[in-house]
Amino acid sequence: MTVYLNHVEIKGHVAFCTVCICCLPCPGLPAMGNLIKVLGKDLENCPHFFLDFENAQPTEAETAVWNQVSAVLEEAHGILAELQSYNGAGQEIREAIQNPNDLQLQEKAWNAVCPLVAKLKRFYEFSLRLENALRSLLEALTSPPYAPMQHLEREQALAKQFAEILHFTLSFDELKMTNPAIQNDFSYYRRTISRNRLNNQQLEAENEVNNEMANRMSLFYAEATPMLKTLSNATTKFVSENKTLPIEDTTDCLSTMACVCRVMLETPEYRCRFTNTDTMLFCMRVMVGVIILYDHVHPVGAFAKTSKIDMKGCIKVLKEQPSNSVEGLLNTYCILSTPKVIKHKANPFISAVD
Repeated sequence: MTVYLNHVEIKGHVAFCTVCICCLPCPGLPAMGNLIKVLGKDLENCPHFFLDFENAQPTEAETAVWNQVSAVLEEAHGILAELQSYNGAGQEIREAIQNPNDLQLQEKAWNAVCPLVAKLKRFYEFSLRLENALRSLLEALTSPPYAPMQHLEREQALAKQFAEILHFTLSFDELKMTNPAIQNDFSYYRRTISRNRLNNQQLEAENEVNNEMANRMSLFYAEATPMLKTLSNATTKFVSENKTLPIEDTTDCLSTMACVCRVMLETPEYRCRFTNTDTMLFCMRVMVGVIILYDHVHPVGAFAKTSKIDMKGCIKVLKEQPSNSVEGLLNTYCILSTPKVIKHKANPFISAVD
């Protein structure tokens, strides 16, 4: 087994400890499972952790929630693959619009759009399941008697799932933002349905996507980043419905996760523990995602002086990455900025894009 020799400096005193590559509890540091505390100069204000996003496994106490969320996450890869291959029915729709009296072209466009709308319905329904999964994780990671920081220490597998939801969410929304065919297809579908209703005709496709479902899907796809908006609304709703749970418990969970990602991205000793090159992008997505959620839930937002997120540090980490890796993340944040963020004239996210 390969062993690394690390040193930790605490108030002028240097202690040496060995840390093995499998991240077993180190005898030179307090035992904290696979979550290793990183001692930094701002430890009192911003707890630093290294979280094994690649290998964390559920404990017995986590199993029930982990299984529930895992069943949802198993669908995530398929959803992304379907969205990535979504080409739309643009050609068929254009031909139908240009030749309104050609029934054959109208039927061709309709037959091309219907299976695509069924796919869009699956995406929307998955967002509802993802919302429920997020709620289960928030309940588990903020419930008494433990503080959010303790939850993240004790329940690494759930923290990893929380990160995976955010990673999926930003990946989905980046694909959606660059594919105008989604809204074009759905708009054509709705116009065709409305036109046939006026003519007292009902199409078979209405049985699958009725008017109520179509209205909800329209609101969903009208958002620039629909999945992230869903999670933001779900987090806000979770806080408002749990009156006995201090809002700080939820925001502290988010700010701690942002700090975890920042430390892993900016510290070479911790980056070298990643066995998968995609973990860097994973951490960046998660960091941006939790900052957005924090900004939506916290009364004064992520950029206030009282914020527990080191925004300058987070931006510095992002700007040090290749521009093609972070441009989409920065754009996502600017699009989903809340009014309280816009009020901050020195918004580092916006200046980073500029």
